[in-house]
Amino acid sequence: MDMRAAAATYLEHLRTQRRLSPHTLRAYGGDLEDFARFVDELRGRPAAVADLDLRTVRAWLAVRHRTLGSTSIARKLSAMRSFGEWLRRQGLRADNDVQLVGSPKRRSKLPVALPPGDVGRMIDEPQQEGPSGVRDRALLEVIYGAGLRVSEACGLDLDHLEREGGQLRVRVVGGKGGKDRIVPLGAPAQAAVDAWLAVRPALVQPKSPAKALWIGDRGGRIGVRMVRELVYRRCDATGARARIAPHGLRHSFATHLLESGCDLRTIQTMLGHASLSTTQRYTHLTFGTMLDVYERAHPRALRRRDDPQPHSADDHKSTKTRGPAA
Repeated sequence: MDMRAAAATYLEHLRTQRRLSPHTLRAYGGDLEDFARFVDELRGRPAAVADLDLRTVRAWLAVRHRTLGSTSIARKLSAMRSFGEWLRRQGLRADNDVQLVGSPKRRSKLPVALPPGDVGRMIDEPQQEGPSGVRDRALLEVIYGAGLRVSEACGLDLDHLEREGGQLRVRVVGGKGGKDRIVPLGAPAQAAVDAWLAVRPALVQPKSPAKALWIGDRGGRIGVRMVRELVYRRCDATGARARIAPHGLRHSFATHLLESGCDLRTIQTMLGHASLSTTQRYTHLTFGTMLDVYERAHPRALRRRDDPQPHSADDHKSTKTRGPAA
């Protein structure tokens, strides 16, 4: 069977059954097409399903490893493994050889979390005038205040707001299970959203999506690229110590909660993570915070506020000899 025809059916399965995001579908489709082109050149004929074997996949990855990093290689391998498993289940292949290909070692890289003061300046300092500035501030408040993924923020509709309860219903997208989750919306975010809703009609046009919470300057639903440019622009304008992407606000949300004493399970629920190990990756403590927690919590590190220096054994003996002060 022709590989490209099988890949097209597989991608449609991912779109309709697993409800993967358009971005993920493009990435998977690009990886499958890249492998098919490699086979075309290697075999001198159109790629077939039978070409998805251990030796060919290893040769393809070896060539791509010359120009790509381990993260990109791992993603390509994941796409081919999933495709091979789908072919096996469809009866188009007897086995899935790709499962035998080992994954490259990847260094764990954490997004940067800005200090609370930097995030506060990004949101609070003056922005552009008019409805667009009101919208931008509310958007940043909601992403940081609720710990949203940028795709989740862009996909919010008006009926996702539960203003009386101070909550936000978030639709998880991009292969995350398609389940809703309820997250609290703090008072600053609620006030910012109310201010935006008051001026939102000024940007609405006849072709504007009626349900969309966020309307762009041209009347359409705002997109991921616009939000990314907004966050970059605010980092530059306020002198933040790092130029973060929108996901950096989500990571800052989780890190600040953890540093303030929130437990991992609660953060996991608010972030919408299926696994606690994923939450642990996004919520690391700085050394200074760990040291502060240690000194306040560990029995051997506890100190009285009026006596910051630990007593020696001789001090203890002399105190017993002298007795209480007159």
